[in-house]
Amino acid sequence: MNTIENHLLDNVKEYVGFARKRVSDPELAADAVQESLLKALKAADQIRDEEIAKAWFYRILRRTIIDLYRRRDAQDRALAELEHELNAPPDVEEERIVCACMGRLLPMIAPQYADVIRQLDLDEKSPEAVAETLGISRNNLNVRLHRARQQLKQRLEETCRVCARHGCLDCDCATDAKPHE
Repeated sequence: MNTIENHLLDNVKEYVGFARKRVSDPELAADAVQESLLKALKAADQIRDEEIAKAWFYRILRRTIIDLYRRRDAQDRALAELEHELNAPPDVEEERIVCACMGRLLPMIAPQYADVIRQLDLDEKSPEAVAETLGISRNNLNVRLHRARQQLKQRLEETCRVCARHGCLDCDCATDAKPHE
């Protein structure tokens, strides 16, 4: 290890302190210092003078902090866009396709399970109201809903095959499965 590398490593606490003043998250500050040290150590043979090594490293650290903020902003924007997309109401055509598929498949699962899915997922009733209507506890409703979705998933895979596994909504597979007996 040359003297520049030693100099950089000897001042790690100082660099972390510098980063913490500029980054509110201590872990992110430590990441910035670590990333900067990796960059600096890879290029350390380009610096011969120990006097300029510190200033050189601070430039690297500042750029790294800016890059981390940019990445975080990009992640925040992508997350906000995804959240908006997920919370957006389904379009009419998508809802029609899903409802049609569900309408064909619900009779193929146990009636008490079909009823739970119909009330909770299609009619969008509250779990409390459905549990009260069925005369069961909320925990029992959760168990029933889990089992209902498992049966429905199995029927989707049997009926639609690839579509059910890959999330395809415009599936036009033939429904050759028989109603639940």
